[in-house]
Amino acid sequence: MTHTPLTNDDHKTTGSLFCFGFGYTAGALARHLAGTNFRIAGTRRTIDSPPTLADVHLATFDGTAATAAVRTLLVTATHVLVSTPPQASGDPVLTHFRDALARLEHLDWIGYLSTIGVYGDAGGGWVDETSPVRPVSDRGRRRADAETEWRNFGVAAGKRVEIFRLPGIYGPGRSTIDSLLAGTARRIVKPGQVFNRVHVDDIAAALARAMNMTSRGQSPAFDIFNVVDDEPAPPQDVVAFAADLMGLTAPPVQTFESATLSPMAKSFYGENKRVSNARMKSALHLQLAYPTYRDGLRGILASRS
Repeated sequence: MTHTPLTNDDHKTTGSLFCFGFGYTAGALARHLAGTNFRIAGTRRTIDSPPTLADVHLATFDGTAATAAVRTLLVTATHVLVSTPPQASGDPVLTHFRDALARLEHLDWIGYLSTIGVYGDAGGGWVDETSPVRPVSDRGRRRADAETEWRNFGVAAGKRVEIFRLPGIYGPGRSTIDSLLAGTARRIVKPGQVFNRVHVDDIAAALARAMNMTSRGQSPAFDIFNVVDDEPAPPQDVVAFAADLMGLTAPPVQTFESATLSPMAKSFYGENKRVSNARMKSALHLQLAYPTYRDGLRGILASRS
């Protein structure tokens, strides 16, 4: 399966993308933009190795202080992607670069990567972008606060800001296939529990489409999109399907009550909801390449052969 074909208008002829937090998702976006005339730069907490794309320029930013190197790379940005996690004191990018961002004359778009955790628990029911924000975890509350910070910044600075609420992200190197091969996959069952997830390439496609639509001056100046797959599913089903796909025996079933989980993992199981992506599809005119976990896992396994 492929994404909705891009037209000639879908990519600006020139542009400069700056990614606060050049990690797994930003790397996928950079690859998606390969072949365009976008210049790409970003930050990492540390730079131990060069990015896989040789023409990406990186500077360090650990969230504690602005640096001249980051300011220098940021000054030409037409698009900014923010994936750095918020701190208890607020969003570190706004803490240290609020004025620098407000002064960027050619900045067309800011994309902030948030989480569907801001919706909290819906008891397995459906939520969409009009649903109330009711986070139940510290992580969700910080993201909700950061969303508000970015919205307020956009209004005050006259900059377009879009929020992208993400579920669990998977893709090559970070999937159930990889955890099965590593022997770390577990089949934990909590009756009625479902999760959305999303392939990293689908996030990249959604971000690229949003970037290029907004560069044509479309309104409004603020928007929110759930970037999730079509089929919220029980996590144990994903593990069983991946094992079957690989010709392996699935790990034994564990009950949620008997499983040893980290506090973060437990918090995920404390939120049960089905998240709609209808708005993303209609507003961004996007078809997912991997609408279900089955499509995504098949694609990952095929890429390994």
